[in-house]
Amino acid sequence: MKASRLIAVAVALLLFPAVAQAAPRISIFYYPWYGNPARDGGWAHWLMPGGQTGDIASSFYPARGLYSSSSEAVVRAQMREIAAAGVQEVVSSWWGWGSAEDVRLPMVIKEANAAGVAVAVHLEPYPGRTITTVEADIDHLRTLGVTRIFVYRPFDIPVSDWADLRAREPGVQLFAQTTLAGKADAAQFDGIYTYDVLLWGGDTFARICSQAHRAGLSCLPSVGPGYDATHATADLRVKPRRDGATYDGMWKAAIRSSADGVTITSYNEWHEGTQIEPARSRLRGAAAAARLQTYDGAWGRTGLTAERAYLDRTVYWSELFMRSRRQRPWAF
Repeated sequence: MKASRLIAVAVALLLFPAVAQAAPRISIFYYPWYGNPARDGGWAHWLMPGGQTGDIASSFYPARGLYSSSSEAVVRAQMREIAAAGVQEVVSSWWGWGSAEDVRLPMVIKEANAAGVAVAVHLEPYPGRTITTVEADIDHLRTLGVTRIFVYRPFDIPVSDWADLRAREPGVQLFAQTTLAGKADAAQFDGIYTYDVLLWGGDTFARICSQAHRAGLSCLPSVGPGYDATHATADLRVKPRRDGATYDGMWKAAIRSSADGVTITSYNEWHEGTQIEPARSRLRGAAAAARLQTYDGAWGRTGLTAERAYLDRTVYWSELFMRSRRQRPWAF
């Protein structure tokens, strides 16, 4: 990291110690991309291509059914669930101007803010994404009050382009999905996150955060309950949930790593089986025939009480993480 930036960080910590304490937060990746015929005129994201209603593109079945992300009532209920779990920020998947995710973003912001939750965006690798389009994206998102942007696959765009962009776009925070702290620093990102809970487990968090902190970057590792995309993709890799032990282990590792914040993968990425949104415990018909999974067994819960098991466990870990950071405000 450049010497001038090191000095700036040191001065800020000396003059404004409250900043170090205010940095920790808990964020969750959120997907506003689901649609159904009743609300949207057709299916979006729920079914396999050419599939029928029973052919859900997920290894689990949502407790609230195959909902529409354009339903204000659904989004309101989701934001309230997220807030009640102790999560402070929703990172909403965003696929460029005019996309369904863009059209729904104002509603997500409205309902999240009403629930006391902030909104950032997950800037996805949409077709034709360049530094020029990203600059326009930032200007657009700023008009909606969004000033924190998580960039997935950031180095599809050259490092030098990101560094040049920062001079033209003050007042926003950019976080890179990477473990390459030096590269993120050179690109002038504010911090890094991992997102992929399959590739980067809890055993990597201490090293990742140590490298990030040496570069003067925030470290926001991603925790998640597991991974199973076998009903949605050709990806046969699985990270089992182990009745909640996988989720617990990643949270423990995040706390021990002196992370500045935690990102949760995910609230409702049903395709990859990383979701903590309530899942149906009583499977019937096609869902049962497809041998979909449930949350039964998580922390000893079964039936209806298991449906909210991961949200309820998030309350525990959110509180523990925030308490741990208050006790160690100078971990950065």
